[in-house]
Amino acid sequence: MSKVGVLAFQGDVREHSAALERLGAAPVLVKTRDDLASVDALIIPGGESTTIGKLLDRFDMIDPIADRAASGFPIYGTCAGLILLAASVTGKHDAPHRLGLLDIEVARNGYGRQVDSFESELEVKGLASSFRAVFIRAPIIESVGDAIEVLARCDGRPVLVRSANLMASSFHPEMTGDDRVHEMFLETITGANA
Repeated sequence: MSKVGVLAFQGDVREHSAALERLGAAPVLVKTRDDLASVDALIIPGGESTTIGKLLDRFDMIDPIADRAASGFPIYGTCAGLILLAASVTGKHDAPHRLGLLDIEVARNGYGRQVDSFESELEVKGLASSFRAVFIRAPIIESVGDAIEVLARCDGRPVLVRSANLMASSFHPEMTGDDRVHEMFLETITGANA
């Protein structure tokens, strides 16, 4: 059984953990370097990217996460997690203390404020039927590097991307009860351990 860490500083920690349990994985709340060392993969949930980034810095987690990612450690970032994984952030509000592991450029809150939250049916590469995605103060992926695979788009823009052991989405898959995107992430763990 895979032990999947959920970064537990802020955000939908409980919802991600529940999705992992439904899929037969063992969720582990990650708050320290020792917690990180004990897991096979990591989910960085939505929340407030500046706050999560500051806590990553304060608890000296940025380099350990980046080092593990460089050795094939699977990481999935949702919403704020996507921002923290992004190589660059456009606009006047950067997200300090980012991991910068994924060759994408994002705009924070690109889809608008909380009142602009919405749901959309997405065609996701590898899924037999559409996936209902929830977007809450979601970042927009402005551009992707050559090594980035776009798995889903919304209104023509990438919203679910993957590159080797890294995966990220603008939306919150943990809020729907449909665990297929989490299942896709768990498949990267199997590949990393093969």
